[in-house]
Amino acid sequence: MLYPRVSLYALMLAAAGIPLYIHLPRFAAVNLGIGLGMIGTVLLVIRLVDLVQDPLIGWSIDRWPGGQMLFAVAAALGLAIGFPLLFGLSKGASIFALVPVLILLFSAYSLGTILLYGRSATLAKQTSPKELMTLAAFREGGQLTGVIIAAAAPALFVALGAGAQGYPAFGLFLGVLAVITLIVTLPIWRRPPITGQGLSFHGLGQAGALRLLALALVNSLPVAITSTLFLFFVEDRLQLPGIAGPLLILFFLSAGLSVPFWARLSNRIGPKQTLIIAMPLAILGFVGAALLAPGNLAGFAVICLSSGAALGADMVVLPAMFSVVLTRAGLNASAAFGIWSFAGKLGLALAAFFTLPLLERSGFIPGQANSAEALNTLTIAYAVLPCILKLGAFGMVLTLPTEGAAK
Repeated sequence: MLYPRVSLYALMLAAAGIPLYIHLPRFAAVNLGIGLGMIGTVLLVIRLVDLVQDPLIGWSIDRWPGGQMLFAVAAALGLAIGFPLLFGLSKGASIFALVPVLILLFSAYSLGTILLYGRSATLAKQTSPKELMTLAAFREGGQLTGVIIAAAAPALFVALGAGAQGYPAFGLFLGVLAVITLIVTLPIWRRPPITGQGLSFHGLGQAGALRLLALALVNSLPVAITSTLFLFFVEDRLQLPGIAGPLLILFFLSAGLSVPFWARLSNRIGPKQTLIIAMPLAILGFVGAALLAPGNLAGFAVICLSSGAALGADMVVLPAMFSVVLTRAGLNASAAFGIWSFAGKLGLALAAFFTLPLLERSGFIPGQANSAEALNTLTIAYAVLPCILKLGAFGMVLTLPTEGAAK
């Protein structure tokens, strides 16, 4: 039951991530009446908190390895308390009421994520590259299941009669999920922690981890931008109201189903070669999205399938590569994954900070009739810019050293 419990903890974290990264901009704009520019600024400020907080969380987990159960409990309880508070806010709520709740949620999410990834060697049955890739497949499979649940839940609650677009019921659901997950997964945090040497930039550089951190940041930007703008693109640019939830499910279902394939392929031909196969799927998806006409549901569904499969490779291969280089070098993984976590969330913050004010300046208003200029700006932000960034990440992958399949 070790790996299924790891999957469940990952499921809880992923279910928490979807509302924070996808639903939050539209919830704050439509339900709370907060401007897009202000939302982007708030998210960037919270990322500045993470600049200090995430590496500190990783350092703390490594400094007190015997406290991993306490950290796991704190993360789950933070999510259990925060989500009912967040989605319980109503129209006219002050930004000063929103920010403390977001800090609580992002902090709990960071703590749980860094703990889960930083304890890869502890949670794996063995510390071999192949076993770490197997652990990653279970972990990312759980994450993607959580994403699908979170993507479907608001629409389901609306169908069952919930008000306010289903968000208050969604918040309570996420709180209950966090409590149940905490109870079921307690045994995995009783395993004796495996720790390593302290971190230094020299040590990370020697291990090849700095190169992977830079790749993680650049590669996070395209998905960060599309996550931030997904609901706007589907409902306002493609003019497919009410379809965003099913399309999200299709996207993440494709990612989830692809994870075992990418894990096996990486063990067979190596992680670099696997990414070289997967990344062009995302690039083609961005190109296709830029060319879609309004109302083209079938075309966007195909794009969701291909880009979802590409995301599955990113999710399972890159963190496993990072775990392998850290384990080989005997370095503390939690502190390193604290930096890794910050790199990913910095991408999300930059996406919100630059794209949301850009849309606001173009005159874009969510849920309203928009000018051709505003919709063109949305298309450029959602599809063209991520395509360029993904090409940059692909170029970085091509420069990675080539390794054989995991043994």
